[in-house]
Amino acid sequence: MKKYLKVNFYTIMATIKIKQVRSKIKCPKSQKLTLAALGLKKVNAIVEHEDTPAILGMVAKIKHLVQVEK
Repeated sequence: MKKYLKVNFYTIMATIKIKQVRSKIKCPKSQKLTLAALGLKKVNAIVEHEDTPAILGMVAKIKHLVQVEK
């Protein structure tokens, strides 16, 4: 009987830092939910996410509220 080893290969994705620079007051609900989904709660909060198309789409939706650093 042969034993097989499972090997996990991890791909290293680039990460981006997202900083909230403007308040979410008077923004549409969808933009407030997008900020919450990214983990941004307060102005000047910084979160780090992988550089995936889903995250970049969320950032594009609220580009006037955030600042992105690669």
